[in-house]
Amino acid sequence: MQEIIFDDIGSYPLPEGVSREWVQNAFKTRAEDEKLFTVINDAFQQKIDAGVEVPTYPQYQDMNEQFLKVIRDSNCTDGPFDVKLECARIEELEAIETVAKAYKEKFGETLKVRICVTGPTELYLKEFGGTRYTDIYSLFAKSINKFVRNSMRSAKHFKIATVSIDEPSIGLNPELAFDENDIISALTEASRSASKWGADVEIHLHSALYYNLACETPTINVIGMESAGTPSYLELIDKKVLEDTDSFLRLGIARTDIYSLAGILNERYCTNIWKDQQYLPEIVSQLETPDVITKRLKLAYRRFGSLVKYVGPDCGLGSWPNQRIAFILLSNVAQGIRNFRENL
Repeated sequence: MQEIIFDDIGSYPLPEGVSREWVQNAFKTRAEDEKLFTVINDAFQQKIDAGVEVPTYPQYQDMNEQFLKVIRDSNCTDGPFDVKLECARIEELEAIETVAKAYKEKFGETLKVRICVTGPTELYLKEFGGTRYTDIYSLFAKSINKFVRNSMRSAKHFKIATVSIDEPSIGLNPELAFDENDIISALTEASRSASKWGADVEIHLHSALYYNLACETPTINVIGMESAGTPSYLELIDKKVLEDTDSFLRLGIARTDIYSLAGILNERYCTNIWKDQQYLPEIVSQLETPDVITKRLKLAYRRFGSLVKYVGPDCGLGSWPNQRIAFILLSNVAQGIRNFRENL
């Protein structure tokens, strides 16, 4: 039986006293790397301590701007939208070398890491909306592939085991002007290096409508779904399509839609829990508990069996109120998975 792996989507709350504006500026100027790297490493270490088996570096940058700022920089391109390999860097990976090195020294093994890149469709829509320029779409895909290739080549103390391509607009954005073949071709190009270097290539979709496009992409082998918040997504997945295309699933087994979860408690206590924060911890002590998480995993496993390869929270935890509550949610997921493994 294939082992189910616990990964996370990336974003995480900032520590108290650190603002988004400060982080944005720190990434822009690179004048306070020591403090910035400490913020990144502390959050990354929390994920490891909570039990995430293949953690993603904490994403504190805008998912589009992180890549577009490089793609737009004429000093970093060989032509429009064509990034130079040496410029295609994910800065957070430089920061987490410290934690990865300590992990190696402590446990005697190399830490496996998941990286997340914004997909070509998403970046294209951000820059061009519904206008169709297939050649530029293809250049975005090639540039994203360079970010992945450079990251895998540069990693010293950790191994990039999973590369996730974040494509929230596929299946949701009516502006999408490309046909299925264009999308498959761009996704193939964007994940070429990851696949070649032996990483699992995951696509993170916010809707299950066009999951078959990812199944038909030869370089993508894991389809990610936000199935804890929207269990009906599982109804859209045909097990036979997965089997025929050698595709696996990455399923959300803990809800991350914090505003809906808060709404449940607001109704229960007739209050606004953002102002009256005494009830906030109930999100992880009453609603998203290890037992609830185990039940979701059992249900998914009953349906898809060993096609379930990765599980974790639906999406990132960046909008959660603080690091403490995010840490408890991740710990609950780890406990839920342990319960599942023991009962199997």
